[in-house]
Amino acid sequence: MAGKGIYKVLDDKGRILIPKELRAAAEMQPGDIIKLGIQKGVITAKKVDLIEVGDQSPQVVEDYVFSAVKTMERPTLLSLAARLIALLEENNP
Repeated sequence: MAGKGIYKVLDDKGRILIPKELRAAAEMQPGDIIKLGIQKGVITAKKVDLIEVGDQSPQVVEDYVFSAVKTMERPTLLSLAARLIALLEENNP
């Protein structure tokens, strides 16, 4: 794979599939947060653990939460779920 280019076709929604070999090499897994950027006309994709403080859009916050819960143990997840349900019930009696 080193030195060889991989060509993909951009679909009508602007999507491309990152091949399994590249995802494995970058240690990317489903649910990971991927930061996209552009440097000198080249699009970059980098797996990140944290979202920068400046971006607090609902979608980014949701992505962060889903990424964070992947690393939590079951008792922590159950406690968090119970707290979220209680919060929903408080705000929507």
